[in-house]
Amino acid sequence: MMRLGSQSRHNIGEIGEVSSARRAGVELSRKLGFDEVRAGELAIIITEAGTNIDKHASSGTIYIRAISAGEKHGVEVLAVDSGPGMGNIELNFEDGNSSTGTYGTGLGAIKRLAHHVDIYSEHGKGTVLRMILWAEPAMVSEDFWEIGTICVPIPSEEVCGDSWTAVGSGTVLSVLVADGLGHGQGAADASLLAVKAMETDPDFFPLRAMQNSHALMRGSRGAAVAIARIDVNAQEIRYCGVGNIAGCIFSAEGRQHLISHNGIVGTNMLKTQEFTHAWKEDALVIMHSDGISTKWALENYPALEKCHSSVIAAVIHRDFTRGRDDATIVVFKRILN
Repeated sequence: MMRLGSQSRHNIGEIGEVSSARRAGVELSRKLGFDEVRAGELAIIITEAGTNIDKHASSGTIYIRAISAGEKHGVEVLAVDSGPGMGNIELNFEDGNSSTGTYGTGLGAIKRLAHHVDIYSEHGKGTVLRMILWAEPAMVSEDFWEIGTICVPIPSEEVCGDSWTAVGSGTVLSVLVADGLGHGQGAADASLLAVKAMETDPDFFPLRAMQNSHALMRGSRGAAVAIARIDVNAQEIRYCGVGNIAGCIFSAEGRQHLISHNGIVGTNMLKTQEFTHAWKEDALVIMHSDGISTKWALENYPALEKCHSSVIAAVIHRDFTRGRDDATIVVFKRILN
Protein backbone atom coordinates (compact mmCIF):
# COMPACT_ATOMS: atom_id res chain seq x y z
CA MET A 1 0.00 0.00 0.00
CA MET A 2 1.29 3.45 -0.87
CA ARG A 3 2.36 5.45 2.17
CA LEU A 4 1.64 9.17 2.40
CA GLY A 5 3.78 11.64 4.33
CA SER A 6 2.64 14.88 5.94
CA GLN A 7 1.76 17.77 3.64
CA SER A 8 3.22 21.23 3.35
CA ARG A 9 0.77 23.94 2.28
CA HIS A 10 1.81 26.83 0.03
CA ASN A 11 -0.64 29.64 -0.67
CA ILE A 12 -0.32 31.11 -4.17
CA GLY A 13 -1.59 34.69 -4.32
CA GLU A 14 1.13 36.21 -6.47
CA ILE A 15 3.77 34.88 -8.84
CA GLY A 16 6.57 35.32 -6.26
CA GLU A 17 4.97 32.71 -3.98
CA VAL A 18 5.46 30.04 -6.64
CA SER A 19 9.20 30.16 -5.91
CA SER A 20 8.63 29.25 -2.27
CA ALA A 21 6.60 26.18 -3.23
CA ARG A 22 9.22 25.18 -5.79
CA ARG A 23 12.04 25.41 -3.24
CA ALA A 24 10.08 23.31 -0.74
CA GLY A 25 9.45 20.64 -3.37
CA VAL A 26 13.08 20.50 -4.49
CA GLU A 27 14.32 20.33 -0.90
CA LEU A 28 11.96 17.43 -0.18
CA SER A 29 12.95 15.61 -3.38
CA ARG A 30 16.62 15.72 -2.45
CA LYS A 31 15.87 14.27 0.98
CA LEU A 32 14.11 11.41 -0.85
CA GLY A 33 17.12 10.67 -3.04
CA PHE A 34 16.08 12.38 -6.27
CA ASP A 35 18.98 13.08 -8.62
CA GLU A 36 19.50 16.54 -10.12
CA VAL A 37 17.52 15.70 -13.25
CA ARG A 38 14.48 14.44 -11.34
CA ALA A 39 14.66 17.32 -8.85
CA GLY A 40 14.75 19.74 -11.79
CA GLU A 41 11.73 18.07 -13.36
CA LEU A 42 9.83 18.41 -10.08
CA ALA A 43 10.77 22.10 -9.98
CA ILE A 44 9.30 22.57 -13.46
CA ILE A 45 6.08 20.75 -12.52
CA ILE A 46 5.54 22.90 -9.41
CA THR A 47 6.46 26.09 -11.28
CA GLU A 48 4.04 25.39 -14.10
CA ALA A 49 1.22 24.41 -11.74
CA GLY A 50 1.74 27.49 -9.59
CA THR A 51 2.05 29.79 -12.60
CA ASN A 52 -1.23 28.43 -13.96
CA ILE A 53 -2.92 29.25 -10.64
CA ASP A 54 -1.56 32.80 -10.70
CA LYS A 55 -2.41 33.31 -14.37
CA HIS A 56 -5.87 31.78 -14.53
CA ALA A 57 -7.28 31.82 -10.99
CA SER A 58 -5.39 34.67 -9.25
CA SER A 59 -5.03 32.60 -6.08
CA GLY A 60 -4.96 29.00 -4.89
CA THR A 61 -2.93 26.47 -2.92
CA ILE A 62 -0.20 23.93 -3.65
CA TYR A 63 0.17 20.93 -1.34
CA ILE A 64 3.38 18.89 -1.40
CA ARG A 65 4.09 15.58 0.32
CA ALA A 66 6.42 12.61 0.19
CA ILE A 67 4.96 9.27 -0.89
CA SER A 68 6.44 5.78 -0.91
CA ALA A 69 5.66 2.33 -2.22
CA GLY A 70 8.01 -0.28 -0.81
CA GLU A 71 11.53 1.05 -1.45
CA LYS A 72 10.36 3.53 -4.07
CA HIS A 73 10.03 7.20 -3.11
CA GLY A 74 8.21 10.03 -4.82
CA VAL A 75 6.47 13.37 -4.39
CA GLU A 76 2.77 14.16 -4.72
CA VAL A 77 1.83 17.70 -5.72
CA LEU A 78 -1.75 18.98 -5.54
CA ALA A 79 -2.54 22.31 -7.18
CA VAL A 80 -5.94 23.64 -6.05
CA ASP A 81 -7.84 26.74 -7.11
CA SER A 82 -11.37 28.16 -7.29
CA GLY A 83 -10.88 29.89 -10.63
CA PRO A 84 -12.86 29.72 -13.87
CA GLY A 85 -12.11 26.06 -14.56
CA MET A 86 -11.32 24.49 -17.92
CA GLY A 87 -13.77 24.05 -20.75
CA ASN A 88 -11.76 21.40 -22.61
CA ILE A 89 -9.25 19.59 -20.40
CA GLU A 90 -7.69 17.45 -23.14
CA LEU A 91 -7.14 20.46 -25.38
CA ASN A 92 -5.50 22.42 -22.56
CA PHE A 93 -2.98 19.61 -22.04
CA GLU A 94 -1.77 19.96 -25.62
CA ASP A 95 1.19 22.24 -26.20
CA GLY A 96 0.30 25.51 -27.88
CA ASN A 97 -3.19 25.82 -26.44
CA SER A 98 -3.92 28.51 -23.89
CA SER A 99 -6.97 30.45 -22.76
CA THR A 100 -4.92 33.54 -21.90
CA GLY A 101 -2.97 34.12 -25.08
CA THR A 102 0.38 32.75 -23.80
CA TYR A 103 2.45 29.98 -25.40
CA GLY A 104 0.36 27.33 -23.67
CA THR A 105 3.18 24.96 -22.69
CA GLY A 106 2.49 24.67 -18.92
CA LEU A 107 0.07 21.74 -18.80
CA GLY A 108 1.85 20.10 -21.70
CA ALA A 109 5.11 20.17 -19.75
CA ILE A 110 3.39 18.72 -16.69
CA LYS A 111 1.92 15.90 -18.76
CA ARG A 112 5.33 15.06 -20.24
CA LEU A 113 7.31 15.15 -17.00
CA ALA A 114 4.95 13.76 -14.35
CA HIS A 115 4.57 10.01 -13.96
CA HIS A 116 0.91 10.44 -13.09
CA VAL A 117 -1.52 13.29 -13.70
CA ASP A 118 -5.16 13.48 -12.64
CA ILE A 119 -7.38 16.53 -12.91
CA TYR A 120 -10.88 17.66 -12.01
CA SER A 121 -12.16 20.93 -13.38
CA GLU A 122 -15.60 22.44 -13.69
CA HIS A 123 -16.61 25.67 -15.37
CA GLY A 124 -16.89 28.38 -12.74
CA LYS A 125 -15.84 26.11 -9.86
CA GLY A 126 -12.08 25.79 -10.25
CA THR A 127 -9.50 23.10 -10.84
CA VAL A 128 -7.67 20.46 -8.82
CA LEU A 129 -4.56 18.97 -10.42
CA ARG A 130 -2.69 15.99 -8.95
CA MET A 131 0.84 15.21 -10.10
CA ILE A 132 3.21 12.42 -9.06
CA LEU A 133 6.93 12.21 -9.76
CA TRP A 134 9.00 9.22 -8.62
CA ALA A 135 12.73 9.26 -7.89
CA GLU A 136 13.27 6.28 -10.17
CA PRO A 137 12.32 6.30 -13.86
CA ALA A 138 9.98 3.32 -13.52
CA MET A 139 6.41 4.23 -12.65
CA VAL A 140 4.94 2.85 -9.43
CA SER A 141 1.27 1.99 -9.20
CA GLU A 142 -0.91 1.53 -6.13
CA ASP A 143 -1.83 -2.08 -5.54
CA PHE A 144 -4.99 -2.79 -3.54
CA TRP A 145 -6.17 0.47 -1.99
CA GLU A 146 -6.23 4.06 -3.18
CA ILE A 147 -6.04 6.67 -0.41
CA GLY A 148 -6.07 10.44 -0.63
CA THR A 149 -5.96 13.04 2.12
CA ILE A 150 -5.71 16.68 3.05
CA CYS A 151 -4.56 17.20 6.66
CA VAL A 152 -3.62 20.78 7.51
CA PRO A 153 -3.69 23.04 10.59
CA ILE A 154 -5.77 26.12 11.16
CA PRO A 155 -3.93 29.02 9.44
CA SER A 156 -2.76 30.47 12.77
CA GLU A 157 -0.94 27.25 13.78
CA GLU A 158 2.13 25.44 12.46
CA VAL A 159 1.16 22.03 13.85
CA CYS A 160 -2.06 20.22 12.93
CA GLY A 161 -4.09 18.90 15.85
CA ASP A 162 -5.72 16.31 13.58
CA SER A 163 -4.07 13.02 12.66
CA TRP A 164 -4.89 10.01 10.54
CA THR A 165 -3.45 6.64 9.58
CA ALA A 166 -4.21 3.70 7.32
CA VAL A 167 -2.86 0.22 8.03
CA GLY A 168 -3.25 -3.09 6.27
CA SER A 169 -2.94 -4.38 2.74
CA GLY A 170 -4.52 -6.84 0.39
CA THR A 171 -8.08 -7.57 1.42
CA VAL A 172 -8.15 -5.76 4.79
CA LEU A 173 -7.72 -2.06 5.48
CA SER A 174 -8.16 -0.07 8.70
CA VAL A 175 -8.39 3.74 8.63
CA LEU A 176 -8.38 6.09 11.63
CA VAL A 177 -9.10 9.82 11.81
CA ALA A 178 -8.52 11.71 15.07
CA ASP A 179 -9.21 15.36 15.98
CA GLY A 180 -7.34 16.43 19.12
CA LEU A 181 -9.20 18.79 21.43
CA GLY A 182 -8.25 22.39 20.65
CA HIS A 183 -5.34 23.29 18.38
CA GLY A 184 -1.56 23.22 18.28
CA GLN A 185 0.93 20.81 19.77
CA GLY A 186 -1.27 19.61 22.66
CA ALA A 187 -4.03 18.62 20.26
CA ALA A 188 -1.50 16.92 17.97
CA ASP A 189 -0.02 14.97 20.87
CA ALA A 190 -3.47 13.64 21.77
CA SER A 191 -4.49 12.66 18.24
CA LEU A 192 -1.15 11.00 17.56
CA LEU A 193 -1.73 8.71 20.56
CA ALA A 194 -4.77 7.33 18.73
CA VAL A 195 -2.60 6.75 15.67
CA LYS A 196 -0.04 4.97 17.85
CA ALA A 197 -2.70 2.70 19.32
CA MET A 198 -3.93 1.75 15.85
CA GLU A 199 -0.49 1.15 14.38
CA THR A 200 0.64 -0.90 17.40
CA ASP A 201 -2.24 -3.38 17.00
CA PRO A 202 -3.48 -3.03 13.41
CA ASP A 203 -5.45 -6.29 13.42
CA PHE A 204 -7.92 -5.26 16.12
CA PHE A 205 -11.52 -4.54 15.16
CA PRO A 206 -12.61 -0.88 15.54
CA LEU A 207 -14.29 -1.28 18.94
CA ARG A 208 -11.20 -2.86 20.49
CA ALA A 209 -8.95 -0.32 18.76
CA MET A 210 -11.11 2.50 20.17
CA GLN A 211 -10.84 1.09 23.68
CA ASN A 212 -7.07 0.83 23.31
CA SER A 213 -6.93 4.44 22.10
CA HIS A 214 -8.96 5.56 25.12
CA ALA A 215 -6.58 3.82 27.51
CA LEU A 216 -3.46 5.17 25.82
CA MET A 217 -4.83 8.72 25.64
CA ARG A 218 -5.64 9.08 29.33
CA GLY A 219 -3.96 12.19 30.66
CA SER A 220 -3.96 13.91 27.28
CA ARG A 221 -6.43 16.51 26.02
CA GLY A 222 -8.39 13.74 24.37
CA ALA A 223 -9.75 13.59 20.84
CA ALA A 224 -12.67 12.75 18.61
CA VAL A 225 -11.79 9.46 16.91
CA ALA A 226 -13.36 7.32 14.19
CA ILE A 227 -12.11 3.97 12.92
CA ALA A 228 -13.21 2.06 9.82
CA ARG A 229 -12.12 -1.48 8.97
CA ILE A 230 -12.89 -3.03 5.59
CA ASP A 231 -12.65 -6.76 5.03
CA VAL A 232 -13.13 -7.48 1.33
CA ASN A 233 -13.46 -11.25 1.76
CA ALA A 234 -16.13 -10.84 4.45
CA GLN A 235 -17.75 -8.10 2.32
CA GLU A 236 -18.15 -5.86 5.35
CA ILE A 237 -17.05 -2.53 6.77
CA ARG A 238 -16.97 -2.13 10.54
CA TYR A 239 -17.08 1.34 12.01
CA CYS A 240 -16.72 2.84 15.47
CA GLY A 241 -16.74 6.56 16.20
CA VAL A 242 -16.66 8.78 19.27
CA GLY A 243 -17.02 12.52 18.79
CA ASN A 244 -17.62 14.64 15.72
CA ILE A 245 -15.76 12.81 12.96
CA ALA A 246 -18.04 12.49 9.92
CA GLY A 247 -18.09 9.30 7.85
CA CYS A 248 -19.97 8.28 4.68
CA ILE A 249 -19.99 5.32 2.31
CA PHE A 250 -20.84 5.92 -1.34
CA SER A 251 -21.71 3.21 -3.85
CA ALA A 252 -24.09 2.66 -6.75
CA GLU A 253 -26.78 2.06 -4.12
CA GLY A 254 -26.40 5.60 -2.73
CA ARG A 255 -24.96 7.36 0.33
CA GLN A 256 -24.85 5.83 3.81
CA HIS A 257 -23.87 7.83 6.88
CA LEU A 258 -21.59 6.23 9.49
CA ILE A 259 -22.68 6.83 13.08
CA SER A 260 -20.54 8.13 15.95
CA HIS A 261 -21.51 8.52 19.62
CA ASN A 262 -20.91 11.65 21.69
CA GLY A 263 -17.83 11.81 23.86
CA ILE A 264 -14.09 12.49 23.95
CA VAL A 265 -11.68 9.58 23.66
CA GLY A 266 -9.16 9.67 26.49
CA THR A 267 -11.26 11.75 28.86
CA ASN A 268 -15.01 11.24 28.56
CA MET A 269 -15.85 8.19 26.45
CA LEU A 270 -19.29 7.23 27.78
CA LYS A 271 -20.47 4.88 25.04
CA THR A 272 -18.84 2.97 22.21
CA GLN A 273 -20.52 0.85 19.59
CA GLU A 274 -19.31 -0.93 16.48
CA PHE A 275 -21.58 -0.89 13.43
CA THR A 276 -21.30 -3.33 10.54
CA HIS A 277 -22.32 -2.47 6.98
CA ALA A 278 -22.13 -4.34 3.69
CA TRP A 279 -19.04 -3.58 1.63
CA LYS A 280 -19.51 -3.16 -2.12
CA GLU A 281 -16.60 -3.39 -4.53
CA ASP A 282 -17.44 0.04 -5.99
CA ALA A 283 -17.65 1.71 -2.57
CA LEU A 284 -15.96 5.00 -1.78
CA VAL A 285 -15.48 6.03 1.86
CA ILE A 286 -15.02 9.61 3.06
CA MET A 287 -14.10 10.50 6.66
CA HIS A 288 -13.32 14.00 7.91
CA SER A 289 -12.92 16.13 11.01
CA ASP A 290 -15.29 18.96 11.88
CA GLY A 291 -12.91 21.45 10.31
CA ILE A 292 -14.83 20.56 7.17
CA SER A 293 -18.56 21.23 6.88
CA THR A 294 -20.88 18.27 6.34
CA LYS A 295 -22.99 20.21 3.80
CA TRP A 296 -21.13 18.87 0.75
CA ALA A 297 -22.83 16.48 -1.66
CA LEU A 298 -20.80 14.30 -4.01
CA GLU A 299 -23.60 14.29 -6.57
CA ASN A 300 -23.02 18.01 -7.13
CA TYR A 301 -19.65 17.16 -8.71
CA PRO A 302 -20.29 15.10 -11.86
CA ALA A 303 -17.85 12.20 -12.28
CA LEU A 304 -15.68 13.33 -9.34
CA GLU A 305 -15.93 9.84 -7.83
CA LYS A 306 -13.95 8.52 -10.82
CA CYS A 307 -10.96 10.70 -9.96
CA HIS A 308 -8.12 9.72 -7.67
CA SER A 309 -8.98 9.86 -3.97
CA SER A 310 -6.50 12.73 -3.46
CA VAL A 311 -8.39 14.83 -6.00
CA ILE A 312 -11.72 14.04 -4.33
CA ALA A 313 -10.30 15.02 -0.93
CA ALA A 314 -8.88 18.26 -2.31
CA VAL A 315 -12.14 19.30 -3.99
CA ILE A 316 -14.23 18.77 -0.85
CA HIS A 317 -11.64 20.43 1.35
CA ARG A 318 -11.41 23.43 -1.00
CA ASP A 319 -15.14 24.04 -1.08
CA PHE A 320 -16.17 23.15 2.48
CA THR A 321 -13.29 23.84 4.85
CA ARG A 322 -14.49 26.09 7.67
CA GLY A 323 -11.19 27.99 7.92
CA ARG A 324 -11.37 28.31 11.70
CA ASP A 325 -10.19 24.83 12.70
CA ASP A 326 -7.69 22.15 11.79
CA ALA A 327 -9.09 20.23 8.83
CA THR A 328 -8.57 16.62 7.79
CA ILE A 329 -10.31 14.56 5.14
CA VAL A 330 -9.45 10.98 4.17
CA VAL A 331 -10.91 9.36 1.05
CA PHE A 332 -10.31 5.74 0.14
CA LYS A 333 -11.54 3.06 -2.21
CA ARG A 334 -10.58 -0.33 -3.49
CA ILE A 335 -8.52 -0.48 -6.68
CA LEU A 336 -10.47 -2.66 -9.11
CA ASN A 337 -8.57 -4.54 -11.79
